[in-house]
Amino acid sequence: MGQNLQRRDRLRPVDLARAHGLSTQAVRNYEEAGILPATGRTPHGYRTYTALHAGALRAFLALLPGHGHRTAASVMRAVNEGADDEAFRLVDESHAQLLEDRSTLRAVEKALRDLEAPAATEPREASPGSAGSPGSSTPRTSTAPPPGNSFIGPLAHQLGIRPATLRTWERAALVHPRRDPRTGYRVYDAAAARDARLTHQLRRGGYPLEQIAPLIAHVRSAGGLEPLESALADWNGRLSARGRALLAGAAELEAYLRARG
Repeated sequence: MGQNLQRRDRLRPVDLARAHGLSTQAVRNYEEAGILPATGRTPHGYRTYTALHAGALRAFLALLPGHGHRTAASVMRAVNEGADDEAFRLVDESHAQLLEDRSTLRAVEKALRDLEAPAATEPREASPGSAGSPGSSTPRTSTAPPPGNSFIGPLAHQLGIRPATLRTWERAALVHPRRDPRTGYRVYDAAAARDARLTHQLRRGGYPLEQIAPLIAHVRSAGGLEPLESALADWNGRLSARGRALLAGAAELEAYLRARG
């Protein structure tokens, strides 16, 4: 009778796979990757899984949406190797990243509010190497942009980036500085500085340049701010979904840890 109970406790790869819409090969791959604990074998060499393996698979699949495959797999490997503290550290890192992303979103939202009344850039003297006319005979230390405008060096310093980054954004049509007719220096007026601030914040938020370009273009056009507001709403929704996914993953991971004892 004990043998019958033991058999009923056994699960085949197909049993785990069907419960989650996976292939049996995927289940085997997860075992080989250390995501599932090592399995037993029948006298004929077939893998035998138990409720513990089912719990490990549920935990891993629950961790995936919030942590991504790489971190979720690392968490499960750490747990299966008895390195619980390492697993907790990885979970903490994902929560810390979410908090940082939320802070970035708040910063982008502030930049959006600044569009309504962009702060004027304080007129400053150009610094050596800050503009794009190396052959100019006009001394840079005595040349200042018009009031409310900035040269590339001071603006880059204000944003905490390199002047080369602003030039890259200019080539990508994200920022449109004009050229001073006397010196050829790049001059960023309030609109160009606004676009640079928005680009900077959106890049921090993980948006690639090709996705930022249409947003900036729409902001400049008669479409107004709606496209950017829509993007921020979508971003906020994704962060909220990630937060809930982290909670769901933590619940399943805790259940697996209790089952392991």
